[in-house]
Amino acid sequence: MPQVAERSLAVKSDFPIFQRRFGGRELVYLDSAATSQKPESVIEALADHLRLHNANIHRGVYPLAQEADAAYDAARSRIAAFTGAEPTSTIFTKNVTEAINLVAYSWGRANVHRGDAVLITQMEHHANLVPWQILCRERQATLRYLEVDERGELSLEALRAELARGDVALVAFAHVSNVLGTINPVVEMVAQARAAGAVSLIDGAQAVPQMPVDVEAIGADFYAWTGHKALGPTGIGVLHGRRELLERMEPFLAGGDMISSVDFQSATWNELPAKFEAGTPMIAEAVGLAAAVDYLSGLGMEHVRAHERELTAYMLERLSLLSGVRAVGPPDAERRGGLVSFTVDGMHPHDVAELVSRRGVCIRAGHHCAQPLMRCLGVGATARASVGVYNERGDIDALADALAAGREVFGL
Repeated sequence: MPQVAERSLAVKSDFPIFQRRFGGRELVYLDSAATSQKPESVIEALADHLRLHNANIHRGVYPLAQEADAAYDAARSRIAAFTGAEPTSTIFTKNVTEAINLVAYSWGRANVHRGDAVLITQMEHHANLVPWQILCRERQATLRYLEVDERGELSLEALRAELARGDVALVAFAHVSNVLGTINPVVEMVAQARAAGAVSLIDGAQAVPQMPVDVEAIGADFYAWTGHKALGPTGIGVLHGRRELLERMEPFLAGGDMISSVDFQSATWNELPAKFEAGTPMIAEAVGLAAAVDYLSGLGMEHVRAHERELTAYMLERLSLLSGVRAVGPPDAERRGGLVSFTVDGMHPHDVAELVSRRGVCIRAGHHCAQPLMRCLGVGATARASVGVYNERGDIDALADALAAGREVFGL
């Protein structure tokens, strides 16, 4: 078997969950594309805030409330800096799904009209697909798709041809596919959209946790990601938006903190980012996500990318040696993120996931919230193994051994 040099970050001991045992076996967690595990520093940041600094924000003048204000505002600044964004145009949402819905509702309903088109790709997660279906139906617009080729990649030439039709109002696409692992050429795609007068939105849920991302350099009008995949807590997502667009947009939700003034018949809106953060926000979650990006920054995102790329290359090699196992997506780890979706001849993906779980190996099985893509691939579902900063080569070996044992159970 070809040798892939291991560049382990050796940080598994920072994650308390790996002290657990299942059936006497060590936990082998290969489902980071679904949600990441949390380092002790994130857990402690959440606990410390709730234990010692808990108060509502931007409402009180007492010292405890001022501590909460400072923690929340500092968290936004650290999170924005992590992705090269401005704090004032960094909006906290519940998750990336809410962030995309915010754009579809607040920007889309004011700017997409009858006869316009929204262009997305066949590889999109439902979160970057269904909101556009709803918008296009309401606005009598057309939803079109860029096709995925046999390597699981998109064509810039096809994008150029679609934009040349002159009716595309918005182009929305994933930075990294959650099924294929494909890393899309986002800088070139954004540049093409802007040249054609179209607005661009990127779903960065799978990219921000595992590679350097500079939203200013990418240049997208909207870039969305989620905290829980980036070692942070659940319940918080991030939308980076172009300031001039955000300032023109109507609020997505209405209520406290997003207002400037209210009388009996009308209201005026607060400045960014508060305009899009109605009600009590996710204060502790923001503090936890700030601790998570601090942790990732301490590792260095270039090192995180190198670590996960090399583990992915090793996984592709190990899986290629197993009879009846077929990986989907780009064959080169350089062109994909830290995940591999695959099928096993004669076994349903759910059976695959259940059998490997008997050996303590956690992988995902299903359509991965990408049913149209599954139809393009000609399958109903796949198994998916995805790596994080805490994974090591031994985890990949455990997966391969468990798959081999599972095939024996099925007599394959």
